[in-house]
Amino acid sequence: MTDKHQILKREIEAEISSFVKKYEAKAEISTKWGMPLVGFADAKHPFILDLKNIVSSNHELPTDVLKDASIVLAYYIPFTKELAKTNSTMNRLASSQWALAYEETNAMFKYLNKHIIEYLNIKGYKAAISKAAATFNTEKLVSNWSHRHFAYIAGLGTFGINNMLITKSGCCGRFFTIVTNLDIMPDNPMMNELCLYKKNGSCKICLKNCPVGALTELGYNRTKCYSLLKENAAIYTEFGDSYFDETLTTANSKGSEVCGKCITSSPCAF
Repeated sequence: MTDKHQILKREIEAEISSFVKKYEAKAEISTKWGMPLVGFADAKHPFILDLKNIVSSNHELPTDVLKDASIVLAYYIPFTKELAKTNSTMNRLASSQWALAYEETNAMFKYLNKHIIEYLNIKGYKAAISKAAATFNTEKLVSNWSHRHFAYIAGLGTFGINNMLITKSGCCGRFFTIVTNLDIMPDNPMMNELCLYKKNGSCKICLKNCPVGALTELGYNRTKCYSLLKENAAIYTEFGDSYFDETLTTANSKGSEVCGKCITSSPCAF
C-alpha cells in the first residue's frame, strides 16, 4: 500500500472521529461514544458479490448504490462501558439509557454520513448511502443492506455466536457504511477469530444472557429476538422510531426496537 493510500485512510478516520466528538459535545446530546473504528472493503470482493445468497435474495450490491463503486467504507462507533452497565441482564427489558443511546446514534449517522460524503466529494470522489441501510423487512426480519457483513470484509471484526460482529473494541456499539469510488487499496478480512466459543468452545455467556432464548449453539432465532425488541419498543416511544422505509422518510416501526442483553454483559462487549 502506498503512503498516499495510507494517508487518505487516516484522514478519513480522523474526520469521522472528530465529527463524533463534536457531535457528542452538543448540549442536547446525552450519549457518549468511544473511538470509532474504520475499515475499507473491496466492493467487488467475492463474499460481497454473494450477499444475495448469504443474507437475502434482495440484498443490494455496492454497484446498485453507486455504479462505479470500488470501496465500501465501514465504520464502528462503540458505546461506553458506563452505558453498558445500565443495560444489566438482571432486568428483562432494556434500560431507558440504552434506548436513548440507540436512537441518538441513529440520528447522528444521518449527519455524519452527510458530512463524510461531502468530505469525499471535496477530495474528488463520489459517495452514497444505500436506501435500504436504515431499515429491514419486518416480516422476514432481515436487512437488504447488512452493515455488519460489509464491515467483516473491511477487516473490522469476526462474527460471534451471538450473530454480532466482534471488533478489536468489542461488539457493544453500532455499524454504518458508505459506498464510494475511492481509489485506495481495500483492507482484508480479519483472520484472528475473536469469538471465544468459535475459537476454543468456551464462553457462551451471550447465550445465557438472552432473556428469550433466541441464541443457541445451533443458530439464531430471529422471531424470538424480534419479539423482545417489540416489547421494548412498546415502552420506549419517546426517543424515536428505530427503522424507516427505503425512502428514509416514514417509519415502518414504532418506538425503539432495542435489547442488547447478549452483548452488554459479555466478554466480547469491549
